[in-house]
Amino acid sequence: LRLSYFPLTWKFSIVILIHKPHKPKNLTSSYKPISLLPTLGKIFEKIILKRIRPIIKSQNIIPHSQFGFRTSHSTIHQIHRLTDKIASSFENKKYCPGVFLDVAQAFDRVWHDGLLYKLKKFLPAPYYLLIRSYLQNRTFSVRQGTSTSLYFPIFAGVPQGSDLSPDLFNIYTSDFPTTNNTTIATYADDTAILTSDTDPEIAFSALQNHLDLISIWATTWRVKINPEKSFHVPFTLRKKKLPTPSTTRC
Repeated sequence: LRLSYFPLTWKFSIVILIHKPHKPKNLTSSYKPISLLPTLGKIFEKIILKRIRPIIKSQNIIPHSQFGFRTSHSTIHQIHRLTDKIASSFENKKYCPGVFLDVAQAFDRVWHDGLLYKLKKFLPAPYYLLIRSYLQNRTFSVRQGTSTSLYFPIFAGVPQGSDLSPDLFNIYTSDFPTTNNTTIATYADDTAILTSDTDPEIAFSALQNHLDLISIWATTWRVKINPEKSFHVPFTLRKKKLPTPSTTRC
């Protein structure tokens, strides 16, 4: 810790591919990569977390809308927030359109320079330099059955299976755009955005404006929204059809 150095021998990972249930086995997208990391490195990560989490909490870095990887927060709590918003809209005879977004390869695509830029804003220099050391010169190999590939360098992403990665991902997405007339609910890399109004055009406009901000943010920070897993749901008891916002621009 005093040296702000993460040893090179703890930076390699063996990636195993976990097949996602009910997905075709012949597609690479049907597998989730999990990193097997050196035990001593994971112990060191826990020590780092113990030091930086109080700083993250004291400066309110993680937004209240993010419930992923946080103590005393769960999917149930987040679902309650959303259903309360929808139920309230029904009671007040409002339209309540929602958009549900999924980030493609969320952990694997984290831009290191962008993450370090955000960390430098609030972390003391020794911890910033330590995490910079943690991210630099990482390598991985892929294990399938009894076969293991050569080692390859890692230029982006935080390893899935790491203790530090969830917190680093939350920090990286902590400036996700918000607006005054929409409600956002996030769990890890899954995001729901709701708005409500008696006028469907106003509700649509509020939602589309928020999506446009997200599109700019995603381009700036090299985040890719997966259009195949993102969708729009109009929650309403009225018969009038709601416009459909564009999620493909994100």
